[in-house]
Amino acid sequence: MVPSCLHSMQAVRAVKAVVSKTGLLPCGIQRTLRAGLIGMKKGMTATWDQHGKRHPLTLLHFGNNQVVQIKRPEVDGYSALQIGAFDCTPKNVNKPLQFHFQAAGVPPKRVLKEFPVTPDAVLPVGTEIGVRHFVAGQYVDITGISIGKGFQGAMKRWGFSGGPASHGASLSHRSLGSTGHRKTPSKTWKKKKMHGHMGNDRITTLNMLVYFVDPVNQLIAVRGAVPGHAEGYIFVRDAIRLKQHTHNQTLAPPVPTAPPPASPDDLAVTACPAVQFTNPFAVPE
Repeated sequence: MVPSCLHSMQAVRAVKAVVSKTGLLPCGIQRTLRAGLIGMKKGMTATWDQHGKRHPLTLLHFGNNQVVQIKRPEVDGYSALQIGAFDCTPKNVNKPLQFHFQAAGVPPKRVLKEFPVTPDAVLPVGTEIGVRHFVAGQYVDITGISIGKGFQGAMKRWGFSGGPASHGASLSHRSLGSTGHRKTPSKTWKKKKMHGHMGNDRITTLNMLVYFVDPVNQLIAVRGAVPGHAEGYIFVRDAIRLKQHTHNQTLAPPVPTAPPPASPDDLAVTACPAVQFTNPFAVPE
């Protein structure tokens, strides 16, 4: 028999999938899903807030994000925007993609990605989306390909403790130990944590704080580490978790996206509000 906890986990995953793709909550409330952006991880730096606390930052660059195609419910069965980023020469894309970009009237792009959106966040084909799409102080979810580590043992791959260093242990110091049962069920279960290929997986890091937004250089800085190596492509969208989504709504991010800059003030660097940081050195009351 399948444990009841497994059924509940599957139900939770199904609800998460519906919320992330349609924005419809189980209680019937409809969220607004905005398009995400395609960026490139440039490296890491650090800064200090007004309390003297150090914050590690990852710099993300967004190059020429444009809407390439609109997916409509009446035609495709779902609502989404196909975003392309980082212009390239026509020789760097195949013939089908060349015709695809020509039909949309946009230059060839190196990366294409679909983001589910709600009807109120649909943008016309060819619309350019800049970093002002995000607001300093909001939370985002970032997806990337983690750095590959090759074939690794269970101790490095999963953090196992290994066997004894002495007292009778022979050639099993870094062994993972038992991998299954005896006659019943006479097999090793799938997904068992064992030695194998480590890294090079699609990883999504949730709830990353946007520390500052630089419209001139098309950069944003997020607090913490982002999956992948430098110069790797990443996909950034608004945070999907309820607590962070509620916080983002208080900052009023532009829907469906920010308009083109109309004055020099629109190109100024915006930083995360100071009220979001607490003093870690303050004496508890």
